[in-house]
Formats: sequence, C-alpha cells, structure tokens
Amino acid sequence: MPFSAPIDPYTGMPAARFGLYLHFPYCLAKCPYCDFAVAVARQVPEERYARAVLTELDARLAALPELRKRPLESIFLGGGTPSLWHPRWVALVLEGMAARLNVAPGAEVSLEANPEVADAERYAGFHAAGVNRLSLGVQSFQPETLKALGRAHGGQEAEAAFRMARRAGFEVVAMDFIYGVHGQTRAQVEADARRAVALEPEHLSTYALTLEREVLAEDTPLAKRLARGEVALPVDEEVVAMAATLREVYAAHGLSRYEISNHAREGYSSRHNALYWTGGEYLALGVGATGMLHAPSPHRYVNLRSAVAYLRTVEEGRLPEASREELGPQELFEERLAMGLRLRSGVDWEGVCAAYGQDPEPRRAEVARLVEHGLARLEGGRLILTDAGADLHSAICARLI
Repeated sequence: MPFSAPIDPYTGMPAARFGLYLHFPYCLAKCPYCDFAVAVARQVPEERYARAVLTELDARLAALPELRKRPLESIFLGGGTPSLWHPRWVALVLEGMAARLNVAPGAEVSLEANPEVADAERYAGFHAAGVNRLSLGVQSFQPETLKALGRAHGGQEAEAAFRMARRAGFEVVAMDFIYGVHGQTRAQVEADARRAVALEPEHLSTYALTLEREVLAEDTPLAKRLARGEVALPVDEEVVAMAATLREVYAAHGLSRYEISNHAREGYSSRHNALYWTGGEYLALGVGATGMLHAPSPHRYVNLRSAVAYLRTVEEGRLPEASREELGPQELFEERLAMGLRLRSGVDWEGVCAAYGQDPEPRRAEVARLVEHGLARLEGGRLILTDAGADLHSAICARLI
C-alpha cells in the first residue's frame, strides 16, 4: 500500500520532514561516471561498518538529544552498493536505529541494490529486516549502453533482480536509469523505457548524463575521456528528444513525472527524496554522507570520504566530519527555491521569499517573463516549470536567485 506523508505547504508535495541517510561506500568496482564516496573492496568489513555507523549515531544524538523524540519518517540506505551488506547487518543497523530514534509507524525504508548482487534469499532478508522499498540501479537494459557505463550486469539480470524483489515481498520496487550516454540512440532509450514499464514498477528515476551533468562530475574517468575527445555525448537537442520520449512512454503506463528526473504511480513518490526537495531535515551517517539539520542552528555537514579514515575516527570516539557549513537565510532561500522548482507541483515562490526574508519585487518581472515565454506557469501562487522550463532548470534558478 502507498505510504502517507505530511504535505509541504510551499510545494503541495508529500514529503518526510525528518529522515536519515546512511551511506554504504563499498562496491565491487567503481563505475566510470561515479563521483560518490565509494571504496572498491572484495572483502567488506560488514560487521565493523555496521557497528561504526551506530557509534556515529550515538555521538550525534549525544550532541542533539532532542532528535531522539522527533518522528523519523524515512530511512535511505544508499551507496556504493548497500546490497553487498548481508541482511543480518542491515537488520542490526535498522534495529539499532529503532532503539535510539522515534521511527514513525509506516516509515519509508529504502535500500539501493545492484542487479549483479542479487539473490532471492538476500532480498527476502532485506525485507525481513524492515526494508520496504527496493531501488534497483539498472541504468539500462542495452548491452552497448551498459558497457559504456562500465556496468557488469546485463538486461536479463536486471529483469531477474526485479522479479526476485517481487517474490521477496517488496510491494514498492523502483529502478534507476541513465540516458544521454555516449553512443546511445533515442531508439535504445525508448526500448529501455518500454522494457522498464513492462515490469510494472512503482517508481522510475531517469537521469540525464548530459543536460545538467547530474551524474557526471568533472574528475570522473568518463569526464576525462570526454575532455580528451575519446568519446562524445549526444548533442543537447537529442537529449531533450530522449527525455520527451521517456515521458511519453512512462505517462502512457501510469507513471507521472513528479520531479525533473522522477516518475511514479500515484501515491508512490519517494518520501525520502522529497525531503531534500522540500527543505526537510536529515541525519546522515557513514562515509561521505551529507546531513542537514536546523539545530542548534541551520547547518550542513559532510563526513570523511575515506572509509579507512571514517572507521578510525569513529572508533577513536570522534565525529567523522570533513566539513560543516552554517546556513543563513540567503543559502536556505536559494536551496529551497531551486529544489522546489524541480517539482512538477512547483513552489510558492512568494511564500518562500517571505519565509527567508527575501523581497519578491525584484523577481516579479523575471517570473512574468518565464510565464510569457512558456517556460513556467502560475497556479494558485505556485510557480511551476513546464517541460521546456525543466530542461533549463539551472539557468532559470540562477536568474531568480
């Protein structure tokens, strides 16, 4: 059954207000486009890492004991490859969280899984541990695209992983895809979309490799190959056409676009991801994880990106933070507006201005221009980007901020 969630007043979006992100950094190999904090390991210190993240949680709660009482509405285990973690250690961590925090009834508990690390017993173990939403990193069913992305699984393995998840009892299964890949055609993107919807998932995330460089950082191996001219990405016009094709296929099968890169059946949007888009607060645990809290004052922290340094620091009794940034009204306004405009429900831009002490008047003419040129529309005070506007999200935000 779909989960209920509070409605954010500025966007009308169901979203958790307090969540927890846990980063599992270990992978069997690093993808050439990945810039996440990952550690390639054949022998993963599974128990040690599980106990370390609970030790970090204890330290954070000692500093902010009031967090123990707040309803925790979402937990997300991302990576890396969290499905490498044996279910017994996932269960230990989730039980540890439940013992320390006020986990809300029906909280959304998500885990990212790699199709090449899939078996029915493992998935059943995750489900028994309390995971109720499985997200499969498929990226593509096409062998050429998977090879270009450095992925080791094949299309049939991805389909098999999806079916295993269903047999394990998961009522909510999501899949992630990438388009705009070097060598990829619009026909291949459409074939991926049709093969995906045929499995009847509840949620699909489909990220452009090109338009906003959403999954392509400058220092990744793929970015370096692009800079050397060894490969070329599709031109922007072709990527826009790919995105339009995806939207048509998804919509025809009941998956509505509720955020720039995300589509879901009604009632199955990601409550945890919506927390980021609607200015919610989230604890973050683990290697390279980023958290954002409002107490004692609004701030964002980032943990150490080295797994070795993280474990050593936590086991020495210290917080494993690499950096901490205090967030003032200007920073909070910019993030709230930019994230809200990613949503297809839009954002009450004047309400956000008022909340963070920003004057709406200098922005009013720009809002009118966006509407006049078909890049946005106003509905009940909410500024909503059209499909054409969503393709220019970053540029539009820069003009409004």
